[in-house]
Amino acid sequence: MTTLEQSYEECRKLNKRHGTTYYWSTYALPKVKRHHVHALYGFCRYADDIVDDLGPVTTEVREKALDALEDRFFAELEAGDSDEIVLKAVVHTVRAFRIDPGCFRRFLSSMRMDLTVATYETWDDLRGYMDGSAAVIGEMMLPILEPLTPEATTHARDLGDAFQLTNFLRDIDEDLDRGRVYVPQEDIRRFGAESAFEQRRATPEFVSLMRFEIDRCRALYASADLGIGMLPPTSARCIRAARVLYSRILERIEAQSYDVFSSRATVPTWQKAATAAGALLRR
Repeated sequence: MTTLEQSYEECRKLNKRHGTTYYWSTYALPKVKRHHVHALYGFCRYADDIVDDLGPVTTEVREKALDALEDRFFAELEAGDSDEIVLKAVVHTVRAFRIDPGCFRRFLSSMRMDLTVATYETWDDLRGYMDGSAAVIGEMMLPILEPLTPEATTHARDLGDAFQLTNFLRDIDEDLDRGRVYVPQEDIRRFGAESAFEQRRATPEFVSLMRFEIDRCRALYASADLGIGMLPPTSARCIRAARVLYSRILERIEAQSYDVFSSRATVPTWQKAATAAGALLRR
């Protein structure tokens, strides 16, 4: 039988393996809360792997797997426990902090969109997807972070969107391999960057598009900064560290002349560790 400790450890390993930027930031949280953040990440990774990493199987198979995950998760949430190596910790965290179960339905709904939706026409359309894939993560996190005011919710949602838009811009080439584009089609046409996506080249038009999207992303980070000020210091230092590290990805994109096709913009591990250590010193 899976123990709770084993389940949280598996979630921690998933976070370390796949979400290194946020993983290092969690070290700035009190230890008593850190594993709960890993649990939320573990659930999100579990679902994401069904969408993207099941191997050469049909969309129908992936959709059925997501349905099975949803059914099992909510049944075990109702029962109060699970024997599944990831879900046991997630169920414990959700119940311990009374996280709204509806957040998980919204998240899984967006994961299903990845099975059939390849592009988004407008920014509003993309944010509709991000409501369940990114903004909702901010909502899930808030009970653990214990904000000082309810107004923090809007800014937490914006931070989730900022993180995901940062990832979208960094991962354009990788997402093209999956047949998806997470940059609004109307923006691509506005800057005349269609051929850049077809040829995977950082043309002048593509550079202009990227500058526009990075400005949009930084506006979301500016809103998020207001929300960080609404958190207690023990939570704020973690989220601030994550915000600093993610925004450095944008700086790396700029430093490589916006060419996200030739190399992936990444923040070195030593910078992640140093940022987490610096956050801990600012108690």
